[in-house]
Amino acid sequence: MNSQRSLWLRPTAALFVTAVFFLPLYVVLVNVFKHGPDITAHPVSLPIPPTLSSIHQVLSRPDHLFWYGLINSVEVTAISVTALTIVSAMLGHYLARAKGAWAKGVLATLLCGLMIPPAVILEPVTEVLRRLGLMTTIPGLVLVNVGYYVPFGVFVFTGFVKTIPIELEEAAALDGAGPFRVFWKIVFPLLRPASASVLIFLGVWIWNDFLNPLIIMGPANGTTVTVGIYRAIGEHQSDFGAVFALMFLATIPILVFYLAFQRHFVKGLTGGATKG
Repeated sequence: MNSQRSLWLRPTAALFVTAVFFLPLYVVLVNVFKHGPDITAHPVSLPIPPTLSSIHQVLSRPDHLFWYGLINSVEVTAISVTALTIVSAMLGHYLARAKGAWAKGVLATLLCGLMIPPAVILEPVTEVLRRLGLMTTIPGLVLVNVGYYVPFGVFVFTGFVKTIPIELEEAAALDGAGPFRVFWKIVFPLLRPASASVLIFLGVWIWNDFLNPLIIMGPANGTTVTVGIYRAIGEHQSDFGAVFALMFLATIPILVFYLAFQRHFVKGLTGGATKG
């Protein structure tokens, strides 16, 4: 009796969970290709006939809201993830090869930073940026991203470095290579799966971030794609087609980014699971 019940219970639960996650995506996709009045009248119906008017309207806005947001998002995300990957890889390698309990203490201290919600430290962070003259600037936003997300990168790289035989580094050192050359010529090329995982995770988090760009950049001084969606919704906003089109267009770049690195994604996540 129990075995027969499990035959339909598991598929039913799987279908329910899938529907819960798919429903928001479905609503966005179908409403991108509808006229504004059809969205409010029939929000979950299929777009018959489909139209690209909302997408064209967003791309041809006089204030270039989407294009400015796209440029800023690409710039902030690219600089942030590049700096995070380099800093996290170097620090993760150092902590993985360090001998002594202090290395584990440093790693644990770094990971404690991930337990603090960004909104909690936003006020002191903005005060520091204001004193440094970096408030309402892209370098200030990049600096905040690097400072907050580097513990996650260090955690991923530290676990992956432990799977790389140390004999490779020792052999290179015997041949006369210095520490930096050993890292960049021997170790870093082997960290591609871990780098892909860090790039995907942090790239998605930074791209989708809303609060930090809104507060640090300021709505009048710059915008990202997420802040652009917020700015497109006014107090008396009724053009939901443009809002759904903005959400759809904002998703395409990061989706392409994920597909470019996804083949290394799972290997990078599980690479540090075999050794402590």
